[in-house]
Amino acid sequence: MAADGAPQVTEPEETEVSEAQIAVHWREEELYRPPPKFIGQANASDPAIRARFTEEHFPDCFKEYADLLTWDQYWHTTLDTSNPPFWRWFVGGRLNACYNCVDRHLETRPNQAALIWVPEPESEATHAITYRELYRRVNEFAALLEGFCGLKAGDRITFHMPMVPELPIAMLACARLGIIHSQVFGGFSGAACGGRIADSGSTVLVTIDGYYRNGELIDHKVKADEAVKRAHEEGMDVDKVLVFRRHAGQYASTTPMVDGRDYFVDDVMPEYAGKVVPPVSMPAEAPLFIMYSSGTTGRPKGCQHSTGGYLSYVAGTSKFYQDIHPEDTYWCAADIGWITGHSYIVYGPLALGTTSVMYEGVPTYPDPGRPWRIAERLGVNIFHTAPTTIRMLRKVGPDEPLKYDYHFKHMTTVGEPIEPGVWRWYYDVVGKGEAAIVDTWWQTENGGFLGSTLPALEPMKPGSCGPGVLGIYPVIYDENGEEVPAGSGKAGNICIRNPWPGIFQTIWGDPERFVSTYYEKYCRNKDSTDWHDWPYFANDGAMQAADGYFRILGRVDDVINVAGHRLGTKELESASVLVEEVAEAAAVPVVDELRGRAVEMYISLKPGVDPKSGIEDKVAAAIESEIGKVARPKNVWIVPDMPKTRSGKIMRRVIAGISNFTDVGDITTLANPEVVDEIRVHVEKEKVARGEAPRELTEAEIEEIKKFGQAE
Repeated sequence: MAADGAPQVTEPEETEVSEAQIAVHWREEELYRPPPKFIGQANASDPAIRARFTEEHFPDCFKEYADLLTWDQYWHTTLDTSNPPFWRWFVGGRLNACYNCVDRHLETRPNQAALIWVPEPESEATHAITYRELYRRVNEFAALLEGFCGLKAGDRITFHMPMVPELPIAMLACARLGIIHSQVFGGFSGAACGGRIADSGSTVLVTIDGYYRNGELIDHKVKADEAVKRAHEEGMDVDKVLVFRRHAGQYASTTPMVDGRDYFVDDVMPEYAGKVVPPVSMPAEAPLFIMYSSGTTGRPKGCQHSTGGYLSYVAGTSKFYQDIHPEDTYWCAADIGWITGHSYIVYGPLALGTTSVMYEGVPTYPDPGRPWRIAERLGVNIFHTAPTTIRMLRKVGPDEPLKYDYHFKHMTTVGEPIEPGVWRWYYDVVGKGEAAIVDTWWQTENGGFLGSTLPALEPMKPGSCGPGVLGIYPVIYDENGEEVPAGSGKAGNICIRNPWPGIFQTIWGDPERFVSTYYEKYCRNKDSTDWHDWPYFANDGAMQAADGYFRILGRVDDVINVAGHRLGTKELESASVLVEEVAEAAAVPVVDELRGRAVEMYISLKPGVDPKSGIEDKVAAAIESEIGKVARPKNVWIVPDMPKTRSGKIMRRVIAGISNFTDVGDITTLANPEVVDEIRVHVEKEKVARGEAPRELTEAEIEEIKKFGQAE
């Protein structure tokens, strides 16, 4: 029996299985109350705040978020629903995102640090960039983009940058001019960057020669040539490549600069020193940036985010959920290459005028005490990271936090569900029992948090993100569009019933995919302009406890979440079949102690190919080349054939079960059921030989593996 008394159920036959029919059982965790000291200073300590954001006050409740910003012109329509689901927020309003994050703070806090950048080598000095200096550097780079590159409002530019201060400076310079920026995660390959350049139509690439990771100075410029080549192959030519230098006057790459295309920023910048560029007043609905997210098809989705709605939403959630005050020192240990870094390192914290910390390297270099030394030295009082990082730090340095005299008032977990045991270590050891925790659920497409507890008002529950955040009305639907009741013990598809300001506007260049992926499934009337008829389908499975708290169970669209990086199975499989010998490929998740999930690839070979010719290494190299090291598979398995249905569909849940030493489920409907045992014997024998012994999975992990691949 489940903890709530719901009976356990067996998995229906393959054709009937859906996320909504799966019952996942867990015991309800104890509640933790926020510390009184935190409540006394919290931005959201008034219980009436919930009432202000109830449905009867929607959409005007979000005026409270928008009023955190400075507007050049106030809006006349809070929410325009005339062309659903292409919602338009704060229509008629005009503002500039850079002005809101930089200029308006000059009068009250010019000498306060806006950004504190910590290089990975501890021998290098930490750099504090005041709001006054940030203003100067943003203006100079904006002048360069305008004068040297000829860019203007509406143009696109791609960054392929690591965690260096030049990245947020360049982002804000684009926002100042209305240029739409697209930042590609620095760990992605040049080829992956090039595909995104082509998709966005960028004519300029901004990169850096090198950066530090795990003590090594990585050659990053080499990826620029790959990116430009791939973009050209896909029909887009890059006019200029702007290269920052990690060390002044030195070149960290072995790749030659290309005459007439590649330019060192520090060579060009003197011409623009001291220049001031007036911020361009942009319509609220003008695009601010594109952020690419993996999906179930090979091509990543360019999520287009607005200026007014997005900035309002990240400012509001930063204030009430991150509890950011201007006097705080706030450290989000994410990467700006992902939406978390955009929203909660750059735009949200800087809109509120706080000090935001950036760290270049890995949290365990040179030892697992590094994060806590940084926190102690800088006086960090708000800490924000992912469960993957928390698990890693707990494993390699479980007692390290206790050695350092830092004190967090608030901590966040983001990017994937966190196990209750890991949550408790985070609370007891990292937070020293003094901090409120928000366990947040949201996605690239959402702009900001969708599920979380209000840190001063609602108790924390390990493993559950909490209720919907202010102004967000979540619901769980089954496959037939029927609501799954709270406390039923049944899983379903979590959806948001209403639009919100942070929601992305469309998929860049593909509005049909935008509608079909996120709205078509549960749309009640495609001719309706009533937002109630257009629920947003998040493509995540979830359950809701009787108290209204949600527990997120993972993707239903075959995206594998590796250490918070969302990797599409089709991207992984498409990269694998670039290897000449490979006929078919299937990507599945495997439960990993540190990363949460890792990728395993199953491949079948073309007839006559010798399986002993190093093909596994070729597949891993192809994935690394096409996507990046973050996607490198844990294992590559060569199999005689893929388990398939009679219609030819590869049954990924079957091989996912094998990879995770779990039940493969009903295989009677397969066209070739005999191949399953052959694959299982080979894989399990090899795993044991490699020291990958089976580990006991949670009920939720088992159910996730069972349903993997059902979305196809």
